[in-house]
Amino acid sequence: MADHEPDAGEPPAAHPRTSLAEDRAVATTGALLSTKRAPKVQLQHGEGAKSHLTSLQGLVALSLDALSSVAYGPEAIALVLVAAGSAAVGHTLPITLAIAALLILLVTSYCQVIAAFPDGGGSYAVAKRSFGPMVSLLAAAALVVDYVLTVAVSLAAGAASLASAFPVLRPHLLATCLVALAVLTAVNLYGIADSARVLAVPTLLFIASILGMVVVGLARSHPVAVVGTAEPLPAHEALSVLLILKAFSSGCSALTGVEAIANGVPMFRRPRVRRAQRTELTLGVLLGAMLIGTALLIRRDEVVPRSGVTILAQLTAGAYGTGWLYLAVNIIVTLALGLAANTSFGGLPVLMALLAKDHRLPHLFTLRSERPVHRYGVVAVAVLAALLLITLDAQTHRLIPLFAIGVFTGFTISQLGLVRYWRGERPPGWARRALLNGTGAVATTVATLVLLVTKFTEGAWAVLVAVPLLILLFRSVERYYGRVAAALGLGRPPAAPHRPAPEDRLVIVPLSPRSAISVLSERALSAALAVGGEVVAVVVSNTSDELGDLRARWERWNPHVQLKILDSPRHAVVRPVVEYVRRHEADGRWIAVVIPRIEPPHPRYRLLHTQRDLLLAASLRDHTSAMVCFVPFRFQG
Repeated sequence: MADHEPDAGEPPAAHPRTSLAEDRAVATTGALLSTKRAPKVQLQHGEGAKSHLTSLQGLVALSLDALSSVAYGPEAIALVLVAAGSAAVGHTLPITLAIAALLILLVTSYCQVIAAFPDGGGSYAVAKRSFGPMVSLLAAAALVVDYVLTVAVSLAAGAASLASAFPVLRPHLLATCLVALAVLTAVNLYGIADSARVLAVPTLLFIASILGMVVVGLARSHPVAVVGTAEPLPAHEALSVLLILKAFSSGCSALTGVEAIANGVPMFRRPRVRRAQRTELTLGVLLGAMLIGTALLIRRDEVVPRSGVTILAQLTAGAYGTGWLYLAVNIIVTLALGLAANTSFGGLPVLMALLAKDHRLPHLFTLRSERPVHRYGVVAVAVLAALLLITLDAQTHRLIPLFAIGVFTGFTISQLGLVRYWRGERPPGWARRALLNGTGAVATTVATLVLLVTKFTEGAWAVLVAVPLLILLFRSVERYYGRVAAALGLGRPPAAPHRPAPEDRLVIVPLSPRSAISVLSERALSAALAVGGEVVAVVVSNTSDELGDLRARWERWNPHVQLKILDSPRHAVVRPVVEYVRRHEADGRWIAVVIPRIEPPHPRYRLLHTQRDLLLAASLRDHTSAMVCFVPFRFQG
């Protein structure tokens, strides 16, 4: 395994760590400069460029969330505008153009983030550099909420779409979501590059289907077919500025996911910055074309919400008819919505690793397997999403009000952070860049405030609770690691190591009366004698007859180690040994406890052995300062 865990209080690295393969290559090159051709160093599984993403794989693995939002973004606009009557739905196009303009600002901004912060982290990295710890914690909490909601919303929407085509699944939406979540988790634990290959075909089919629907639909003079049941759409609200702002903020849900590439830069192959920027620009072009194309069709064909179908399904029927191609596109859309959750599996584990390096999450989130995969981050994403789906019963309408708030908070922080970054660094053209990011910050701030106000009673209040709780969690973890660092004296040299005199060392070997004279005991006593100092074999028993026979056999064996019998009238085994250790610790002696342990040939045999060795080790760690070590005894059988 290639896991690495930083020590408590270890400061975050200023530069990305090189891989083991890179270290080997450098060492080999330096050692063999005199040769014409250095031998090729064999890479271990998961090392080298093949385990990182190309631009196309990055688009597949990290962009499906944003691309699939075309399935609900324009519809979210229309559902708000229809409150002013069916004629008001025609304003979907100018609102979509405004969202596309914001998309351009965000894509340009995140290309700048990728170049300025190549270690990933997105708005968290920007906020940490520009505003300090508290604002960076707000950005991190908002991103965590958004990523988890991305998984839940994508799976819930996909399950609902699938149930529309296959009504037999309608009572089992939650089970469908959980099965899909388990599959995605397994794929991502296997490796992000491998998951990109799995997602390549569905993503490319989705892009081709939507762009094809737009092109064919615009080429036709009128819709080929109309699906769904018409409903009366009486106007019960005036077409006001507030309604347009509500429609704009709801449609901005189509922009969720554009930040994932900037968060996952370390997953790209070298040159990472250029590949990630290319992927971000490709995402912006594709998403913008899809959104504007669907809005053009909605306006030209006067498409309004109808019962039993989505607006995207209406546009698909208008372009392709209701034959097999219509069914195929709807299945592809369903699959894309379900797989869009993969964006979070790519981005959130990297963000959690960055937070762990900053001592704001447990350090285990920095661990990577050989693929490389932040496996604990992947599991955390899956568990949190499963809890959310179970709590809200996989109901999409209960999840969507929470969806865009977290990411737009991150958008705003990122834009404002870049403005401050440009003002501080002042590179060529900094004023133009600051103006661009400032404009984006104003737009995302407006969208965030409108979302909070208009969606507060529909569940937005939960985000206002979750984000502060996450910030408190981050601060609590950070304070704990601070106490650990202070206790360890990190940053200042400690006293010289102390080596106890031989007479002050005591090595205790707990043995079972049944196996006190055996190969197991011989190995444990040999290890204890290697430590040095006084060695004592300790046996706990309450049977006097057995003790007499044991003493006689011990003297005949003569291992040159003192045998100490601890009486235990209450049949306790662990407590007498712990008390014996504590008595000698009170005399100021250095204590080591060497525990022999049988390792059976197969895991299924472990339950056939007592677990007293583990219980004794745990009790010694809790109640003494003794060094505890195991001597394993393995056998074949």
